Amino acid sequence: MITFENVTKQFPDGTVAVDNLSLEIPDGKITVLVGPSGCGKTTTLRMINRMIDSTSGTITIDGRNVRDMDPPTLRRGIGYVIQQAGLLPHRTILDNVATVPFLLGHDKKKARSDALALMERVGLPASFAKRYPHQLSGGQQQRVGVARALAADPPVMLMDEPFSAVDPVVRKSLQDEFLRLQKDLHKTIVMVTHDIDEAVKLGDLVCVLEVGGRIGQFDTPERLLASPSDGFVEEFLGDDRGVRRLSFVESDHLPLDPSRIVTTASAGDDWRLLVDADGKPSGWLEPGGSSDPLPVGRSFVVGRDSLRSALDSAVLNPSGEAIAVDGDGKAVGLAGQEQITSALRGRIPAGAAE
Repeated sequence: MITFENVTKQFPDGTVAVDNLSLEIPDGKITVLVGPSGCGKTTTLRMINRMIDSTSGTITIDGRNVRDMDPPTLRRGIGYVIQQAGLLPHRTILDNVATVPFLLGHDKKKARSDALALMERVGLPASFAKRYPHQLSGGQQQRVGVARALAADPPVMLMDEPFSAVDPVVRKSLQDEFLRLQKDLHKTIVMVTHDIDEAVKLGDLVCVLEVGGRIGQFDTPERLLASPSDGFVEEFLGDDRGVRRLSFVESDHLPLDPSRIVTTASAGDDWRLLVDADGKPSGWLEPGGSSDPLPVGRSFVVGRDSLRSALDSAVLNPSGEAIAVDGDGKAVGLAGQEQITSALRGRIPAGAAE
């Protein structure tokens, strides 16, 4: 556990970045620090590995005061991932990943072998081992940064806006990969982001910081979205926090209508979904059936995707209905926004409204 007790950081110019912060970060979970510019989230993160020292108060890791530890030794035992990956340009990808094991004096052959395994674990092919950072895309470099942070198998990882420098498609892929890794690794992770969507997607716990480094609310994503503690937190979460909340509601109990899934184009009074020989959505037939099938929008996998994905599907389809498919992409039913709302009322996460 990482514990902050009455921690303050005041810079020489008098700026108070963090003000009397007390916080307990649990083991094996992802805790996300989020807030507006100037709220002290990066300062808070960097005080954990003593990139910045606190002015007063105590920070402990598993009961050990970080101020009593040699900074280089402390940092070698903590994984650190930053926005631009921070790779060493003159070293190969393999040796970048093995940087910390080299510093710790590990056998170089074993360190490189372990680094190669880590590369594959974060989705990088072995053929990248002899390349240099400039030969990789931004998303690939970020994967190298994550692998390097994991190389010494640290119990704690610090991540400072690790996915913000890549495009939205790559960012989603990196987030999903990161969550997959964490299910296996169970690291104690502290992450900084300015993006509330990223915070609620990745965080087991989310700490919303106000300007001046004070806690606005420290809670699970579900409770945060359901019950903001005050006006500041509510405003920071934005007007669409209700839509975000749908991400935590499963779609397995969503009522579905399979009756309007058809295999041939024919006239009808209602919207119908045309499917191909494999049962996959291929087009929408308008009421009356007088025109060619309209393009299919997004579908969602029932039981796996959330109600937010179902609502997104409904909005993007011309009929205003969500297309539910199974794991093979075969259409299994349709659901309107009324059914989605009904499912939400019956499936509010436990404790979310308390």
